[in-house]
Amino acid sequence: MFTVVGNLKGGTGKSTVAFNLAVWLAHDDAGVMAFDFDPQATLIDVCEVRREDGYDPVIEVSDDIDKLQAMLDDKSNTTPIIADVSAVNMPTMEKAISLADRVLIPVQPSQADIWSTQRFLKIVRANINPDNNTEVLGFINRADTHRGVRETDEAEEALNMLKHIKALDVRLYQRTAYRRSFSEGLAVFELDPMGKASGEMKKLAKLLDN
Repeated sequence: MFTVVGNLKGGTGKSTVAFNLAVWLAHDDAGVMAFDFDPQATLIDVCEVRREDGYDPVIEVSDDIDKLQAMLDDKSNTTPIIADVSAVNMPTMEKAISLADRVLIPVQPSQADIWSTQRFLKIVRANINPDNNTEVLGFINRADTHRGVRETDEAEEALNMLKHIKALDVRLYQRTAYRRSFSEGLAVFELDPMGKASGEMKKLAKLLDN
C-alpha cells in the first residue's frame, strides 16, 4: 500500500501526520518506507532526530522519486510506503499521486482550507491512475478544542459535501502534544500512550489499516 499525504495549502500538518503514521507502521513486522518530496524536508529532519536520539524502530526516508518507482515496480515488495508531498514540487507531487493507492488529505478547519482542498482534488483527479483504484480520503486536522468554536463543525460539514473524496470519521485536534513529540522524534503514542493525541492518532491509523 502506497499512501500519499498531501494538500495544496501549507500548514495543514501533513508532515506530522505522515511521520506518526510511518512510526505506527514501522512497529509492525512489515515495517515502512517513507519518502519526503517537500523541499522543506521536514519529514527527513524529524526522522533524522529520531535516528540520532536512538529511538527504535528507525524510519528510513528518501527524497528519490526513482527509488519510489523502483519499489512499486518490484512486485515482491510488501513494505507499506508513505510519501509527504508538496505543491512547491509540483511535478514530483503529481508523479507520486499517479502511483498512489491512497491519497490522504489533512484539512484545517477554515473556509480557505476547504477551497484549497477543492483545488487539490482537481489535481488529484487529473493525475490518479484509474488502474490503481486510488482511494481519496480527507479528515479534519488541527481541530479546535473549544466547544464554542463552530469552524471545525462547519469545515467538517463542508468536507463531507465535497465530491471525489471520502471524509473519515476522525479528527486530530490542535494539541501541544503533536508539536512536542515531533520535536523529539517521537510519535504522539510513543511520547504519551494514554494522552488524547495518542487516542486520536491511533484511531486514524486503525481506520487506514482497515
